[in-house]
Amino acid sequence: MAHRHLRVVARLDIKGPNLIKGIHLEGLRVVGDPQEHAVRYYGEGADELLFIDIVASLYQRNNLSDIIRRAADQVYVPITVGGGIRSLADVATMMLSGADKVAINTAAMARPELVTEVARRYGSQCMVLSVEAKRVAPGRWECYTDNGRERTGKDVVAWVREAVERGAGEVLLTSVDQEGTRKGFDVPLAQQVCDAVAVPVVISGGFGRAEDLAALAGIDISGAAVADALHWKRMPLEQIKTHARAAGFDVREGVPR
Repeated sequence: MAHRHLRVVARLDIKGPNLIKGIHLEGLRVVGDPQEHAVRYYGEGADELLFIDIVASLYQRNNLSDIIRRAADQVYVPITVGGGIRSLADVATMMLSGADKVAINTAAMARPELVTEVARRYGSQCMVLSVEAKRVAPGRWECYTDNGRERTGKDVVAWVREAVERGAGEVLLTSVDQEGTRKGFDVPLAQQVCDAVAVPVVISGGFGRAEDLAALAGIDISGAAVADALHWKRMPLEQIKTHARAAGFDVREGVPR
């Protein structure tokens, strides 16, 4: 089997001015200044940065654009921004601040036409469908919104298929069950979503050890998001990439200048 490229995405969850980290998207701890961490992860070789505003009130959303603007001045890898993006005007604000892609969950669920509007205006590569998945039965997951708090009744695989048909060019797949646990990615979830659609899928939630990357080796996964391991300096990016190579993935060397 040909070696597949894997993007290592540094995920930064933001609340107000702070970088935070939770477990199952709850029980938040402050990690520090998002700007400092973003620049450090870029310097260590992150392939992309993902900023998620986990509160997404109007005040925080405006605040996120400042954080993105400051990061984009010093970071030269793609930046994805999510949380509280409800309209084309919100997308425009983020793009003007320096984002390359927007990740949309709640607003896309409420009005699926938004997916098509964003894809038409900015290209499908900019429109990332953000999915918060909770296991409801073996092999079945339900979509949640509002940072894992609200049930939608929608099946994850069916919703991802629909959103990709509407123009989503990438899927950010967060397992609420695994998030913050360091117990590994939800591999069956990643497998089902990757099998269902032909766009890149980034799995998020649960990375803790080298073996967690090896567990993805049989799946057509495009990226793995890492937060906790980086925030608490449990595993540097270089080491994560070494483990990804050992698992049979191609990963980008060094830092782009």
